[in-house]
Amino acid sequence: MIVEKKAIRKQIRELKMRYSLEEKKQMSLSVWQQVEQSAVFQKSQIVLAYWSMDDEVYTHDFVCKWARQKTILLPCVRGDELEVRYFEGQEKLVAGEGYAIPEPVGQLFEDLSRIDLVLVPGVAFDRLQNRLGRGKGYYDKILSQTNTYKLGVCFDFQFLDQLPVEEHDIKMSQVIHS
Repeated sequence: MIVEKKAIRKQIRELKMRYSLEEKKQMSLSVWQQVEQSAVFQKSQIVLAYWSMDDEVYTHDFVCKWARQKTILLPCVRGDELEVRYFEGQEKLVAGEGYAIPEPVGQLFEDLSRIDLVLVPGVAFDRLQNRLGRGKGYYDKILSQTNTYKLGVCFDFQFLDQLPVEEHDIKMSQVIHS
C-alpha cells in the first residue's frame, strides 16, 4: 500500500513538472468557476481554503477575492498538526515553519464545527472521493475532527480511477477537477 502510494506521488509529481506555473494558474480557473457555481460554496459563510504551493491548484486570487465576502481561513503547520487561522489579507502572511508556505499570523480559529466548507488540495483524488495527500497526514487529522463538507480540488491529470486507501484516509464529499 505504501509503495503504491509512493509510486502515484512520483507519477503525479512528474506530470505536474510538465506544466509551467502560468499553465497551472490557467488550468485552475475552471476549477474555481465550478466551485463558485456550486450550491455548497454559495451557501457557505466560513470556508477553510489553502494558500497554494506552485504545484497545486492556484488559490491566491480566489482567496483574496472571496475574503471580502466570506470568512476565509487558512491552515498553518505547527509540528505535525495543522492549526486554522483567519486570513486577513495577503500582506499579513508570513513564511510558515513547515514548508515556507505563506501562512496567516492572525487570530486562531478554534471551533472547527463552525466551518461550512473545506477546500482540500491533494496529490491525487479518485472517482470514489478518496484523496491521496503528500503523506504527512495533516489534512486527515484536521478533517477527522469535523463533519464539514470536504471539497477536493485538482487538475484533470490528478483525478484517477482508483487510489489505494487506508483506514485513516478521509473521503471527500465531492471532487472538482479542471
